[in-house]
Amino acid sequence: MTDRFAHHLKLDQIRDGERVELIADDAERRSIAQRLGFDSLDCLQAHAILSRRGAVIEAEGRMVAALNQNCVVTGDPVPAHVDEPFKLIFLSEPDSRSPEEDIELGPSDCDVVFYDGGSIDLGAAIADTLALNLDPYPRSAGAEAALKEAGVLTEAEAGPFAALAQLRKSSDAS
Repeated sequence: MTDRFAHHLKLDQIRDGERVELIADDAERRSIAQRLGFDSLDCLQAHAILSRRGAVIEAEGRMVAALNQNCVVTGDPVPAHVDEPFKLIFLSEPDSRSPEEDIELGPSDCDVVFYDGGSIDLGAAIADTLALNLDPYPRSAGAEAALKEAGVLTEAEAGPFAALAQLRKSSDAS
């Protein structure tokens, strides 16, 4: 699926210190919500300052979003609000001459986006950054009751200390 929030910036036109504002329209928000599995995406805005060091482009800024995710237990909408800074580094796609070579990524590599060709896609990178800033297992207010009704134990009830407490209770009763 193509991302309608694509905002391609040509490398040869990016100026150091350039400020970019991105505001997703209705169609873009629907496309992002569908791609990322949100119930709805009511707002997505970002601003970034671009800097350039040769073929390396950095985008540093802030993202604001309002959306509804689906509860992992009940499927009910769970409102989420994101207001986070971000820093993305765009690098030219590495040479893949040896496809069997493993590449290890560290924590600082998580905000690296590779590009191929003469442009970067800032919009798609921001949509992906939004997804990474959300709770992967959102729960609604009714989630605990639904789990209890289904017989699912809480961590406290199912943990090793709960088993020890149960053993102690049974030994005290004897």
